[in-house]
Amino acid sequence: MAKTFDVIDEHLREWIARQSLFFVGTAPLAADGHVNLSPKGPIDTLRVLGPRRIAYLDVVGSGAETIAHLRENGRIVVMLCAFEGPPRIVRLHGRGRVLAPDDPVAAEAGFEIAGPDEARRSVIDVEVTRIADSCGYGVPLLSYEGQRPHQALWAEKRLRTGGPDALDRYRAEKNAQSIDGLPAL
Repeated sequence: MAKTFDVIDEHLREWIARQSLFFVGTAPLAADGHVNLSPKGPIDTLRVLGPRRIAYLDVVGSGAETIAHLRENGRIVVMLCAFEGPPRIVRLHGRGRVLAPDDPVAAEAGFEIAGPDEARRSVIDVEVTRIADSCGYGVPLLSYEGQRPHQALWAEKRLRTGGPDALDRYRAEKNAQSIDGLPAL
């Protein structure tokens, strides 16, 4: 049932683009550290940049676990599930690095964002070392209804009420370190 692939070919690239969201998993080196798993989306914030390279746009959020874990050890897995159509799960394991949102990778990927540009926190660039799929039989069928507007509305309100540096202050307060105390932003 499970297969591994040498590269992200055109067929797999097209399948990835049809999914509604993706998940990102990272972990610190410490045995008692917290493993992090985050849903990400919309899918157009994920780009296949090459046969073994992906990147995604990371927006400001309540935590910065992925950033902290990547800065510490670089390990990451991106998982996609088919919630519609034939069952399938794809995992892209690799080594990630955190880039500033104005890094040339962002321009190369052509990231766009719903909401203010100030909500861009970083670009996660991943050199994929293992590409594998599995059956996905346990993944339920779900109907996609659309993206929630909350993240963009939250960022716009914060800027409107707190001024042009409101998201910078939020990042300094909430995203400076992981829940395990690792440096993040």
